[in-house]
Amino acid sequence: MAPPPPRARAADMTTAGTTTTKAAQPAVSAAEPRTTDTRTIRPGATFAGRLRLRLPRRARPYALVLLPVVLTLATGLWGLDREHSMWRDESTTYQVAHRDLGTILRTLGTVDVVHGLYYLLMYAVFGCWDGGLWALRLPSVLAMAGAAAGVALIGRRLAGPGAGLAAGLVFSLLPPVQRYAQEGRSYALVCACVVWGTYLLLRAVAGRTRRAWWGYAAVMALACLLHEFAVLALLAHGLTLRCARVRGDAFWSWARAAAGAAVPLAPLVVVSQQQARQVAWISAPRVGQVAAFLGLALAAGALARTVGKRRGRIGLPALSLPLFVVPSALLMAASALHPIYVDRYVLYGWLGFALLLGAALDRALRAARARGPATVGVLCGVVAALLVAQAPYALTLRTPDSRLDDTVAAARAVGELSEPGDGLLFLPFHRREPLMSAPGEFRGLRDLALAQDASSSGTLWGTELPPAVIRARMLRAHRVTIITDPLPSARPSPQEAVERAVLRDHFTLCERRPVRGMRVVRYARPGTC
Repeated sequence: MAPPPPRARAADMTTAGTTTTKAAQPAVSAAEPRTTDTRTIRPGATFAGRLRLRLPRRARPYALVLLPVVLTLATGLWGLDREHSMWRDESTTYQVAHRDLGTILRTLGTVDVVHGLYYLLMYAVFGCWDGGLWALRLPSVLAMAGAAAGVALIGRRLAGPGAGLAAGLVFSLLPPVQRYAQEGRSYALVCACVVWGTYLLLRAVAGRTRRAWWGYAAVMALACLLHEFAVLALLAHGLTLRCARVRGDAFWSWARAAAGAAVPLAPLVVVSQQQARQVAWISAPRVGQVAAFLGLALAAGALARTVGKRRGRIGLPALSLPLFVVPSALLMAASALHPIYVDRYVLYGWLGFALLLGAALDRALRAARARGPATVGVLCGVVAALLVAQAPYALTLRTPDSRLDDTVAAARAVGELSEPGDGLLFLPFHRREPLMSAPGEFRGLRDLALAQDASSSGTLWGTELPPAVIRARMLRAHRVTIITDPLPSARPSPQEAVERAVLRDHFTLCERRPVRGMRVVRYARPGTC
């Protein structure tokens, strides 16, 4: 057979070469790692970075907040009924929110107007679902979960996804956050409003849109109406803008928004000043409190030095330090003239500490991964040890011992010790919270000092009869059950002084039962115990 002509041979060689090249190409491509794979498996990648690579762009910011939200919900719902206990402040919320709307408004005209908006909110909650302790505390759990989401988004904006995730988780685990997430008071809602107001401030400064400034003003106004000391967060925001050297239109836009948020607060301040006796129980900050705050402030300053480069117009330290330091420092300074500092009034300041600690943890993890698995293990061990050390406190938070008193336990003790027809007294008179927490336990008992009940009088505890009338009623009784403080009042009212004198001169102590923060004592005529 004749050999093929030269052109045909060349064509065959070309075809064979082409075929060989095409056959070998997939093997070469398979051996080379893809760009996406390299980014996914590189040693320095963080969990937040891996999560970000696997999600659509629009879903990434929201996915990073899910873990803090879930963790906050889990810790908040864990032991929410606190062994079916309730302390005096929650008892006040419970009984005021169960009054009719007109009575609530009349009550706010005489007492506790600073919590008025919160009472109206809880009135609506109980109107939709009267679920007892769960209905009382669930709004705080949900509010704190929303706050954790906001912390994560703020951290992401200021220091990156990893820092945002870490800050949200740190915030969820902070002891004060866990405590007030399970309390039927306004502080968790105030904290959530300040967190989201701070997030809107960052967006407004970055975008300079009128809508963002309106949103910031509205959310901060809501925070101030829930509790007037939220206005201190506005001052912290102003200091943040100064520290970040935000000037011009952005600063004046903030000033207008802050003024708009503070305007609705003015009537509340006027009325609350007329009710200043409500906070007469507050004492000056103790040396231990001041020392603890100064130590945490120094720790926050040290953490601020570890934060990386500034992102955007506002850096993380410029936002976090004023929020954590300014509100507490101002209240402590004001307490030198008039005691007004209570840590829960500025609970929202922990936002700043969580942001700093979260950013520091993210930065430490990145550095540890660069040094090798052993360093990562050491860092994880330190974090685990801190969590284990916090476990006893977290367990105690879910028990009645974590609060000042237990009004439900006192009511149960009254039901066990007393009999129908017995007399009933509260020493001092405002220790009536157990009656309002569990009224069923007091059925058949006669309140010897009550002139008008709390709902009818538009007060928190009702009004008392004159001392002479109380004395006459007590002398007609054969047995009397009292609820009193562990220690007698240093300055008893005239009514309390008469009650104690009659008990001492005409009755015998039969049984004393201590409960958390109170005592239930049963008296009877001599020889009839």
